[in-house]
Amino acid sequence: MSEFKGIPISQPSAPPRSGDKYTTAQGFTAIKDGVKPSALSRAAAALGAAAPVAAAAGMAAGVATAGVATAGVATPLRKPTWLRAPLASGKQFTAVKQIVREHRLSTVCEEAKCPNIGECWNAGTATIMLMGAVCTRACRFCAVDTGNPRGWLDKDEPENVARSVELMGLHYVVLTSVNRDDLADGGSGHYAAAIRAIKRRNPGTAVEALTPDFQGVMRDVQTVLDSGLDVFAQNVETVRRLTHPVRDPRAGYEQTLGVLQAAKAYLPSVLTKTSLMLGLGESEAEIIQAMLDLRAAAVDILTLGQYLRPTPNHLNVERFVTPAEFNQYREWALNLGFLECVSGPLVRSSYRAERALARNNAGISNA
Repeated sequence: MSEFKGIPISQPSAPPRSGDKYTTAQGFTAIKDGVKPSALSRAAAALGAAAPVAAAAGMAAGVATAGVATAGVATPLRKPTWLRAPLASGKQFTAVKQIVREHRLSTVCEEAKCPNIGECWNAGTATIMLMGAVCTRACRFCAVDTGNPRGWLDKDEPENVARSVELMGLHYVVLTSVNRDDLADGGSGHYAAAIRAIKRRNPGTAVEALTPDFQGVMRDVQTVLDSGLDVFAQNVETVRRLTHPVRDPRAGYEQTLGVLQAAKAYLPSVLTKTSLMLGLGESEAEIIQAMLDLRAAAVDILTLGQYLRPTPNHLNVERFVTPAEFNQYREWALNLGFLECVSGPLVRSSYRAERALARNNAGISNA
């Protein structure tokens, strides 16, 4: 510890690195970016193959780690030009960021290192993440921190979220959340309270809820459905064969299908929605089968996007799907009866969500 005129000066501790265990402000431990370093990722770092903070470099500078290895270690590859996202800057971006900070909000835009954060925040929209920034699960594609919050919740969050939506002047808001398997109801009551608070302050605002699977407990799903939402979403994430190891063992392909199907049966007027990441090693036959399974569960809206490895500790990118392929997959989905399929390399679950029913691929051109 350094001193000034004999007075000890405590230095702020360094922020945790990706894969490090740390103690949160609420007093429980978590793993930064959700996945501990693997032997291969440590070897890559030692060889200098994994550039510092690969997630930031990958999003901002156009570098992604794909499944090409040297001596067993994955090496960074230059991403295709169609995967370049605008830098996160601008007046509106700063204004949204200030609102997020002032109201102690977490956003999936930041926590999941979304490449579209600059575009979306400059458009005055954000996807708000409820119940903190630490997830009880550890999916191998996701950069959200993982740990056990041990029942912690911010009781003021529903009203803070509602005020933030009002300040942003949003006509459409997406609420998502971490998984909270530590809570008896999976956080469904807190979720519903946030939706009701938004509707009280902003009766004209449409609310999309991108929820956890609540371990398949339908009374918890129904709690959210009864809150007055407009769109219910739960992501299947990948094709059946790749569900494990892509998703946490507590998640499941059939479990997500069951939640989506039961949600539609319980509240037929609600739009149901899900998302598939591509580039994890799935075949086109498996993509079609996943679409068929989702339509059998009466899912209305599908989004398709490129998987991008957020840190060297996460799963490799197995291929970069071309814009032309995304166009083809969208046509397949529409022919199978989806109301809309928003499909493109940088599409994420909530990307341009308010435009999903414009029937024009949310304005995306995959030229």
